[in-house]
Amino acid sequence: MNQEVIWNTGATSGIGEALFNQNSKTDCKLIISGRNIGKLESLKNGVFKPENVHVLPLDLTDTPSFSHKVSEAINAFGKVDVLINNGGVSQRSLVNDTQLEVDRKIMEVNFFGTIGLSKALLPHFIENKKGHFAVVSSLVGKFGSPYRSSYAASKHALHGFFDTLRAEHHKDKIALTMVYPGFIRTNVSINALTGDGTPLQQMDDAQNKGMNPEVCARKIVAAISNKKEEINIGGKEIYAVTLKRFFPLIFSKFIKKAKVR
Repeated sequence: MNQEVIWNTGATSGIGEALFNQNSKTDCKLIISGRNIGKLESLKNGVFKPENVHVLPLDLTDTPSFSHKVSEAINAFGKVDVLINNGGVSQRSLVNDTQLEVDRKIMEVNFFGTIGLSKALLPHFIENKKGHFAVVSSLVGKFGSPYRSSYAASKHALHGFFDTLRAEHHKDKIALTMVYPGFIRTNVSINALTGDGTPLQQMDDAQNKGMNPEVCARKIVAAISNKKEEINIGGKEIYAVTLKRFFPLIFSKFIKKAKVR
């Protein structure tokens, strides 16, 4: 992806920060977004060529701002080649304990925020006859698991939406890469919402033992560079996808007992 302009949401921590670290080693121009302006500025000032980085604060729940944000992103370096949709929020609560307002918030951030920003940028890709959406989903975008009801629903919804976008806009030379990480060693569980909407503020044992985010980021960058349509990333948990596909009854018994937090 050398020489390309890459816009990365959710860049201030975890996989997003690791993606920034990987891409900042190249000749790419980078646009980094998130809500923590101080952290965004710190990332920019910590690279060898800060002039190749544009800080663009973004709240994925502020959909009316997306048109303006897209215009600013395009004006930063004259174009956008790749949008990495990485921003989002996770969940750690049982269905019966989760308030409906929390379900709505998770969908608003993970689904409507992601597709809203992508739809705002889509005309730019169509006009250029070139563009690449990368969407960081989750393995629970392919199957549900305990404590992740609305999180899994939001990721399933992304799969359906972007599969459709890929089919409709292949003629416009628009690529689409769906990324399905498993347990990656980030703060995602610490920041995950509980049933009343407050953050969990605890590190899951499974998360703590997960893949290094820098390793995950290298795999994502390689998948985007090779224009792969899908990639599953993680440890042995990625085999759950195959188990569910070919042995659904066995998978059903397995997921009921799985230690997912």
